[in-house]
Amino acid sequence: MSVSSKEAILAGIAPDGGLFVSDSLGEKHLDLTRISAQDFHATAHDILSALLGDYTSEELDDCIQGAYGTQWDTPAITPVTPLDNHWLLELFHGPTSAFKDVALQMLPRLMTKARTNSTHNILVVTATSGDTGKAALDGFKDVAGTGVVVFYPEGNVSDIQRLQMLTQEGSNIAVCAVRGTFDDAQTEVKRIFSDTALNKQLKDGKVALSSANSINIGRLAPQVTYYFDAYAQLVRRGALSLGERVSFCVPTGNFGDVLAGYFAKRMGLPVDRLIVASNSNNVLTDFIKTGTYDRRRPFKKTISPSMDILVSSNLERLLYYLSDGDVERIASFMRDLSEKGHYTVPSALLDRIQETFACGFATDDETRHTIQSTWRDAHVLIDPHTAVAQSVLTRTSHEIHANSKACVCVSTASPFKFSSDVLSALGEKDFIHDSLSCMDTLAGLTDTVPPIPLSKLRDRAIIHSCVCDKDQMGHFVVSASQRIFR
Repeated sequence: MSVSSKEAILAGIAPDGGLFVSDSLGEKHLDLTRISAQDFHATAHDILSALLGDYTSEELDDCIQGAYGTQWDTPAITPVTPLDNHWLLELFHGPTSAFKDVALQMLPRLMTKARTNSTHNILVVTATSGDTGKAALDGFKDVAGTGVVVFYPEGNVSDIQRLQMLTQEGSNIAVCAVRGTFDDAQTEVKRIFSDTALNKQLKDGKVALSSANSINIGRLAPQVTYYFDAYAQLVRRGALSLGERVSFCVPTGNFGDVLAGYFAKRMGLPVDRLIVASNSNNVLTDFIKTGTYDRRRPFKKTISPSMDILVSSNLERLLYYLSDGDVERIASFMRDLSEKGHYTVPSALLDRIQETFACGFATDDETRHTIQSTWRDAHVLIDPHTAVAQSVLTRTSHEIHANSKACVCVSTASPFKFSSDVLSALGEKDFIHDSLSCMDTLAGLTDTVPPIPLSKLRDRAIIHSCVCDKDQMGHFVVSASQRIFR
């Protein structure tokens, strides 16, 4: 089926459960000279104009000004800073202190423009491994005609991430913990989208479902901006000359963040390698090395919980592009993954993947060591997800530097969202393990300042306390819809 970008953003996911893609991706390359001379806002306009063609320039301007305003603690939005012999792309300066803000401050505004003539309310239903949930709640809070339901895996997010969600105010939101893993929650959310009876019940109440996960193209498109903007910053700093190649090391679980880098490459950014950094749930590492994707393995709870994922949804989009749009083959892979738990791509397709993507993973011990050494040697404090990428980049950079003028470690969250694990990594043993006390201790130990929105959590009351089994999630969605849109 063919839909406009506005229709794709409103729907979130295709009716058959597949992901929306654009066959025109890469037909138009952005002008690097122009990009390197402008700020984040102007680059966002160029990116979104290229990817979301049915939005007017005026609509995009309005969305961009609202999404990237005073709720960010730096006008640079996503600054690049030096770290050892490479660079750190800081994506955590938004209102929820995580990279998801780049897209989830934008997505509600894109949806609002898209539903101008719609008679239906939109209910955004999303599963989160930690950061998407709070970013979606913050972005969609009290947006007219829109509600948001967030499911998170009980006991598998950090205390600060959990507090951010459970204290979220707003008349149009609902939050529920799910007994299980993120993969359990995400699989059930996808099933809810394809549940004919449930969707008919919602439709009868003039409610349509949409998604805030990176399966929604409106989540993915804004993330392309920071790859181009990082390149522009490096050019302006003299670290790159126009046309020289750059590599990015990206901590990832659901493959959305690194896929945005691939979109940037297709749009003309001189990307040499995209290094996929995983934690001990290293299904992506094995796939990129061998061509076999196998989720039949023990799920490991790590100190980088947002990456504790065994089914990487956005990989489907990459396979589509690198197989030249062979939808039958991709459908076969996804069917095998669902029914058998694994699939293997042909060697020719694996070769194409390995031309752009490198990989590696870090254990919890390696992650802790990297947090400690980065603070000790560079006086830079990083969170456990960034530390996974930093660890992998340190081990692979000698291979990458041969063709890359610069290497960038993508930093996805504030270390204060994971204060207890960061303190432990720094060698601290005697501290109170309450999440807010840990934040204070970490600030005192490192003489750094927590982001204001995280510090304010101590003054917020718990609002949401629902817990359910995965087979109750559909009922929760219906109940939330009836409450929000009554």
